[in-house]
Amino acid sequence: MSSNYDRAPAALEHTEVTSLETSFINRVYGWMTFGLAVTGLIAYFTASSPAMTKFCLANQWVYMLLLLAELGVVVALTAAIKKINAGAATFGFLLFAILNGLTLSVIFLSYEMGSIAATFFATSGTFGVMSLYGYMTKKDLTGLGSLCFMGLIGIIIASVINMFIGSARMDYIISIIGILVFVGLTAYDTQKIKQLATATGSMERDDFKKAAIIGALALYLDFINLFLFILRIFGNRR
Repeated sequence: MSSNYDRAPAALEHTEVTSLETSFINRVYGWMTFGLAVTGLIAYFTASSPAMTKFCLANQWVYMLLLLAELGVVVALTAAIKKINAGAATFGFLLFAILNGLTLSVIFLSYEMGSIAATFFATSGTFGVMSLYGYMTKKDLTGLGSLCFMGLIGIIIASVINMFIGSARMDYIISIIGILVFVGLTAYDTQKIKQLATATGSMERDDFKKAAIIGALALYLDFINLFLFILRIFGNRR
């Protein structure tokens, strides 16, 4: 009898830890989904409003400022995550989702609605499969993550060069590599989030919330970039 009672606290503790991990994963994907919904709604309504379209997209300087603001928010949020509280981290994430919605509104003007919807579902399926793989696999994906980061740097450099060259073939190649890179990053980031979830038992409540926001931001970026690269290849322009 005593041995059963001795094991009970350990079993209860394990249940509590598992519950925390599940709560953390749910929070990460919940925030990611909410961020994508905010971005999609902002993008759609901006594209549907002639006044907003004229202000955000027709004015080149405003559009550039919005892009710089996006980059600034991501850099600031990532750099200051240990210093700010969970409320500030959440605000930064939502601000980025809104700014991204304003700049991505251009896709609703450039591509057919059916093509955007089809690409979204294709991206969701691909993202879901790779995220599940990253969560379930026992293989260490650190090497894959490093390779993908190198590929991402190459994409950025090639994209800047192609801004001056304007090569359609180079753009196609960049998009293909982009899809492969963010497919890999989806699996890698999911595995990192799963590993982070195992440490939630020792986290303060505020740190728990901030970690979930950062995890959501990583998956959000993976999804958005995967969507954009797939759309560039398979999307039907207006």
